[in-house]
Amino acid sequence: MKKEDVTKTRYSDEELEEFRVIIMEKLKKARNDLKMLTEAYTNSDEHGTYDTSPTFKVLEEGYSVLSKEENSRLASRQQKFINSLENALIRIENKTYGICRATGKLISKERLRSVPHATLSIDAKLNQNIIRP
Repeated sequence: MKKEDVTKTRYSDEELEEFRVIIMEKLKKARNDLKMLTEAYTNSDEHGTYDTSPTFKVLEEGYSVLSKEENSRLASRQQKFINSLENALIRIENKTYGICRATGKLISKERLRSVPHATLSIDAKLNQNIIRP
């Protein structure tokens, strides 16, 4: 963090707008990904296995169940990510975006650009991981 940023208590409206654009782009992609994952695990298409050997059909059905479970798990994680991004947008509207919830200091712009839904600074995150078993 730059020296002049140390005394800042929040990001400027211009800086918040930059982060809003980043979040909106990530949100659009995340929603598309969620749609694809959801379609993948709710798809009931049998892929024409009715006329194949019973052994192959059992293997294919087993794979299909595992694949649907994995897609469901991925979709659940994706939904959590979307919720985190939406919460970040709310923090931007409230002008509390980028403030570490543990220290109350500004999270570095570099961290927010790479993890725009972050609520902890790098130091706070590292301390959190050290404290946890």
